[in-house]
Amino acid sequence: MPKRKAADPGLSRERIIQAAIAQVERLGLEAFTMRKLGEALGVEAMSLYHFFPSKQHLVDALVDTAIASVEFPPESLPPVERMRRTMRAYRDMAHRYGRLYPVIAVHRLNTPTGVTFIEKVLRIAYDITGDEEQAARSFRALGYYLMGAALDETMGYAKGPSAAEPVDGAFIARECPLLTRSAKYFQRDQWDRTFEQGMENMLRALTERDGTTGSPAHGPGKRAPRRGKRRKAPA
Repeated sequence: MPKRKAADPGLSRERIIQAAIAQVERLGLEAFTMRKLGEALGVEAMSLYHFFPSKQHLVDALVDTAIASVEFPPESLPPVERMRRTMRAYRDMAHRYGRLYPVIAVHRLNTPTGVTFIEKVLRIAYDITGDEEQAARSFRALGYYLMGAALDETMGYAKGPSAAEPVDGAFIARECPLLTRSAKYFQRDQWDRTFEQGMENMLRALTERDGTTGSPAHGPGKRAPRRGKRRKAPA
């Protein structure tokens, strides 16, 4: 096996990571290669392997960089407010790394940076619910909403595949009057308001409150009171 050339003294992990992020955001992850990255840095692609054993190792580092940029709020704040700010910070991160985000969303985050991030969010969920099972389920449910919203805003509907013969505006106006009237609320300038509404709906449902903002209605280690059974709707 041929020996790798010595690493370029001007290279560093941080410089490679930042150049890779710029390439991914410009070209997309599908077109991103170690060869193109080497060209952008003015070095042989093999020089990059002194810092990252494989492309996957580099992608992991990009994901870690993005996740590490999510700022957690002070622990002195009420837990619901901490979750609210963390969700906003995560959404902001998704927009900063828009073309990398589809990988971030499905990455297992099983690096030291990733599992530490998960632990911090789980801790906030536990501080809200006071119960490990409810915290875990709430973590997942909030993640479904947050990742779905981030994917839709960064890589979603407007950039998605279209029908071979899409309907025209006249058809929609004639056959789908409610969709026609609702379309203005789907526009980009409405995203913030829609996200906030959905987030607040989920946070309200996350726990029963004791009447004070951000305070769980039950202490740590105790389950939330069971609600009465819903009656079945008449057939």
